[in-house]
Amino acid sequence: MINRQELIDVIHHALEGTDRFLVEVKVSADNVIEVLIDSMDSVTIDHCIALNDAVLSHFDRDVEDYELTVGSYGISDPFKVVQHYLKNVGGEVEVLTKAGKKLKGTLKEASDEEFVLTVTKKVKLEGKKRPEMVDEDLHFTYDEIKYTKNIIQF
Repeated sequence: MINRQELIDVIHHALEGTDRFLVEVKVSADNVIEVLIDSMDSVTIDHCIALNDAVLSHFDRDVEDYELTVGSYGISDPFKVVQHYLKNVGGEVEVLTKAGKKLKGTLKEASDEEFVLTVTKKVKLEGKKRPEMVDEDLHFTYDEIKYTKNIIQF
């Protein structure tokens, strides 16, 4: 069976010096391997082929019988790594907290520890007859979130 950590090390080495990053590696009990990568810009088929070739050159298929799929992470899929947050700063996102609250807003900023979501809500201001729309920044750590995903509008 393929050593998962060794595989991850090979992938990181192959992606070194590029803007691409590893999102997920799945290795099943019967050596079916799925590798998902993303980029701050875009992932092309050539990028996937190059990574596929790097893995194939490291693990001998005659010694290790495995099936390998390398693909790009989908734009509509939930964020899996901090780089997804960094990549989508300024974009509209949907967040579901572990407390069960679903929020929609703009991803204002992100760091390795937390992110800030700007939501717009109606607030009754003192001295005003009607509620007004007000932006509020909400701070979240990544462990407070079930998922975050892009809101795609056409």
